Amino acid sequence: MADDATLRSGDLKEQIRERYAERARRVGEQPAAAGCCGSSSGSCCGTTQAAPTDELARGLYDDDDTAELPAKAVQASLGCGNPTALAELRPGEVVLDLGSGGGIDVLLSARRVGPTGKAYGLDMTDEMLALARENQRRAAVENVEFLKGEIENVPLPDESVDVVISNCVINLSLDKDKVLAEAFRVLKPGGRFAVSDMVFQGDLSLVPEVIRSSVEAWGGCIAGALEERDYVARLARVGFADAEVVPTTDYREKYGREIEQACGVSLPADVDLVGAFVRATKPVD
Repeated sequence: MADDATLRSGDLKEQIRERYAERARRVGEQPAAAGCCGSSSGSCCGTTQAAPTDELARGLYDDDDTAELPAKAVQASLGCGNPTALAELRPGEVVLDLGSGGGIDVLLSARRVGPTGKAYGLDMTDEMLALARENQRRAAVENVEFLKGEIENVPLPDESVDVVISNCVINLSLDKDKVLAEAFRVLKPGGRFAVSDMVFQGDLSLVPEVIRSSVEAWGGCIAGALEERDYVARLARVGFADAEVVPTTDYREKYGREIEQACGVSLPADVDLVGAFVRATKPVD
């Protein structure tokens, strides 16, 4: 655990920024560790231990998806799903990826929307943006633009995108309602919110305080996760319709021992932690 492992709102964002900057710096220097809270080497809760292979990224993306991508785009992935596959992107659409990291989902989105569409990536970390732009250059993809900014304040006009995606990033925000409101703002009427995220199932009050207040657990995509019904309710409050949470990976079952070893406590029996596909629609009226 870092320092006293307590959550301090004043510096949490900077600590998360530094974790992702370090990830970007490490890519290419040694085999990358697995993504959010999952690794055969025991990496969890934001630790930086390297693993022989990026097990999580390998499990999320088909070989056909990654075959034509730069290796560094795959190695930098810290996701918990594959929103580009689940979002059913169509040719000509404009896509925004919140917290785009090394650019894997942006590059995959650009391929799916084709030359008549466009994919934006938004990230607050200079090192990740530099890596993403290098990956774009290596992939020779033109219908992509990486923007610097925070997901709570998206630097795009109202009703300018067709689909908002994200991959295990919204749970890191200290103001999730603002993130969801911004996603709603930039979507066109009829636009789709289609993100992969970490979600709790069960009573959050049962989750040990050491996990809910841990800086390490926030960096590892655990502490900031919403409860699934709360997630749906928040989407509805900002105006989204047809919101639902579809579990895709059971992290308690798959990585429970790693979570316990790295965080010092285990999840209670009545609470589950899952990777999930969260989707909703901006009404036309």
